[in-house]
Amino acid sequence: MSYCLNPGCPEPENPDDVHSCQSCGLPLSLKERYRAIKPIGQGGFGKTFLAVDEDMPSKRQCVIKQFFNQSGLKAQKAKELFVQEAVQLEKLGKQHPQIPELFAHVELGIGLFLVQEFIDGQNLLQELQQEGAFDEDKIWQLLNDLVPVLRFIHSQQVIHRDIKPDNIIRRQVDSKLFLVDFGVSKFATETALARTGTVIGTQGYAAPEQSEGKAYFSSDLFGLGATCFHLLTDTHPSKVFSQYSDWEKYLRINLNKSGIGDTLKPVLTKLLQPEISQRYQSAEEVIQDLRREPTKATAESPLIFPTSEVKPPTQAWRCVHTLTGHSNVIQSVAVSTDSAILASGSCDKTIKVWDLGSGELRHTLTGHSSCIFSLAISPNRQTLASCGDNTTRIWNLKTGKLLHNLKHSKSVGSVAISSDGQIFAIGGNKTIKSWNPHTGERPPTFSKELGYVRSVAISPDGHTLASGSNENTIKIWNLHTGQLLHTLTGHSDTVHSLAISPDGQTLVSGSFDKTVKMWNLSTAQLIRTLFEQSSKVNSIAISPDDHTLAISGYGVINILDLLTGEQVFTLCDLSGWVNSIAISLDGQTLAAGGSDRIIKIWKRH
Repeated sequence: MSYCLNPGCPEPENPDDVHSCQSCGLPLSLKERYRAIKPIGQGGFGKTFLAVDEDMPSKRQCVIKQFFNQSGLKAQKAKELFVQEAVQLEKLGKQHPQIPELFAHVELGIGLFLVQEFIDGQNLLQELQQEGAFDEDKIWQLLNDLVPVLRFIHSQQVIHRDIKPDNIIRRQVDSKLFLVDFGVSKFATETALARTGTVIGTQGYAAPEQSEGKAYFSSDLFGLGATCFHLLTDTHPSKVFSQYSDWEKYLRINLNKSGIGDTLKPVLTKLLQPEISQRYQSAEEVIQDLRREPTKATAESPLIFPTSEVKPPTQAWRCVHTLTGHSNVIQSVAVSTDSAILASGSCDKTIKVWDLGSGELRHTLTGHSSCIFSLAISPNRQTLASCGDNTTRIWNLKTGKLLHNLKHSKSVGSVAISSDGQIFAIGGNKTIKSWNPHTGERPPTFSKELGYVRSVAISPDGHTLASGSNENTIKIWNLHTGQLLHTLTGHSDTVHSLAISPDGQTLVSGSFDKTVKMWNLSTAQLIRTLFEQSSKVNSIAISPDDHTLAISGYGVINILDLLTGEQVFTLCDLSGWVNSIAISLDGQTLAAGGSDRIIKIWKRH
């Protein structure tokens, strides 16, 4: 069936094989591509439809959100919010796998339309109505899954302002939680935070300050607490939180009725404080309270809750491809942001470009005169950067054509690309250089004394560069000026691999001293030694949802839950050193290459 998007159409249902509505004559596809099948929801500003993308071979499902043109100031404000959602989704959906991606934004005479990724599942209000009140384990899972998403959007200076069960969808295939409906979100500039605005939010879930037209990052945390309260008690929070004078009493009575343990209770109580100063100030503070003590306790990280309270998600990985073709050690692998392409670099002086889904070889790139030590694929999936010998080469990823050959005076072995694709950071023997591929500029000079820089990583906001070297240190730089901000010490051997969490808050380092350490990127403080393995750490990778950390060494890849430090899976069907690993943007695929000259690809299931 095709469904007409004209709100005034008397008979909107149409057969699949017609292109125009048989009742009103309007085209049945947006942009001659997105065809609505049926309505699936209706809210204050319009309707939501299940649709198909007819330009894709798979005819993938998507969602069309329609805003009706109305008259008056209220309608104009609603239209602003609808356009604002498009802006936020375009920015956030590309960078985090638990936020729906925006496919299109269309304005027609019959209304405004957003086309976005379809999340096949139920929202948590529907789940509550069908299955009853959540138990404590499900609330822990909710917090562990969603708080990192809030940390990410807050790092992008966005306040959601309408956190509630209706706006959290559990994907059916893997139970992953998605945060949706950014229509009332707010960009949190200092000016905006100081200004009283429109009262927006849902009664019961909206923090008290939102009734005054103000919203802060901690306002979203209140909404999360109210969501947990509703799911635990099956009592709408508006029935309890309207009596501010007896807030603590009502909260305590209802939480006691839910039968939750003494460790979850203080977390929810702090989330739900009416006074902002008494509430959690950031998602990072909540995460610190959710983390459990690692297997080997360290003095750096006193944690609040015992091991039994936080249960990492179950993980299992299955090898789906073993790729051969390199004639020497594989030193580097990289995966494109659409999870379609895998690139591998080897000491056979070649780069191979593979189809990640099928394992088929697309291109073999030649030109380097020695090992390719590092690869990076641009966020727009157009270019591939490779480091080896005294050159950095930039390739057209689709055609395999060499676009640029940057020559250096000394050997280079690490490269990273900023999230906007504007800056390439290149590290090597006593050198770090940056380069803008669009202008050819090489802005800052990183002039402090350096050893051999073995790893570089750029923060998601594009402002900060981290570098690790054989001097056993990590240096934190301002990427735009080259200013050295911090020098991190603690490793006793070469820092060979670095990764920055998608929210930009956490830096993870892997060293030849066999340890993995976790740092606060902004304060340069060591959070804890996260893991210690029996061999040196060659490579680390963080999944885009901030949950999974992969660590490679000799003949093994250890999979950890990043929030808890718990080892949740081990890939051990490997031989020799695993030199490089990469995780796809959806967190479901892991690729690795090493001294056995083969590439293995695993799928999470």
